[in-house]
Amino acid sequence: MALHKDLPPLLALRAFEAVARHLSFIKAASELSVTQSALSHQVQKLEQHLGKPLFIRRTRAIDLTADGQQYYDEIRPALDAIAAATRTQRVAPRATVLRIGLLASFATLWLAPRLAGFLTRYPHIQVELLPSIQLANVAAAEVDLAIRYGKGDWPDVQATRLMQEVISPVCSPTFKAMQDSPLLMATSHRPFEWTDWSAHYQVDLAHHPRVMLHDYNIVVEAAVAGQGIAMGRHRLIERRLQDGSLVEAFDWPPYHSDIGYWLIAPQGSTNEAAACFSRWLKEVCADG
Repeated sequence: MALHKDLPPLLALRAFEAVARHLSFIKAASELSVTQSALSHQVQKLEQHLGKPLFIRRTRAIDLTADGQQYYDEIRPALDAIAAATRTQRVAPRATVLRIGLLASFATLWLAPRLAGFLTRYPHIQVELLPSIQLANVAAAEVDLAIRYGKGDWPDVQATRLMQEVISPVCSPTFKAMQDSPLLMATSHRPFEWTDWSAHYQVDLAHHPRVMLHDYNIVVEAAVAGQGIAMGRHRLIERRLQDGSLVEAFDWPPYHSDIGYWLIAPQGSTNEAAACFSRWLKEVCADG
């Protein structure tokens, strides 16, 4: 049996369901993004197809006729079933992978605890963090974005400063800082933090031996363990300063340097996922 001959015009059926549910042409038209006259035309088309009125039209209100109520009650489960079947069969949008190059220390100590906020806002974007002490080549598309630590003097890329860093020498509260105390440094960077800090306070660091460690995460842990003095990046060691596992090594106040964290993108990038991440990251950095 050809059941499709008994089916009413589907646009008219959809219009009737919305009006019957809201008992309002105004609300139904707004929901379906059509004009009230177009909606009224579709409902009349259905009434003509059935050969009977479905609504009682008053000056300021409408109501269903007895036939209209019966028809609504009978078609609503079928429409719900169609909607459920459609949701089941609909292909979910493919996740967009966003590759971000950054230092492991920034990923571990700052970004990872905040990343859930981005994933909640943009669940279709899969973030892949690629930590390395080597600078990822953004211009050559090794990554889509990078977060770098420094002064922003990188060629052939678009660099936007996210946060200024505040630095000061720190150590374990049980460690006694002296003239010959070892300075803990990360091999991932030139010692420009120590250079800038010592120049600002006119401190001679010549008598301090240097201990070079692979990554700033290791520098922090070595300082907590009482192995020497680290240059504290306050954005990253905030928790350590709050819980007292790291303290100021000297009496000078923290130095607000021109060193900071920078978002690096290819020049002229049109990557929408990267743009979403950039907007979110700037908001989070602005909030501190």
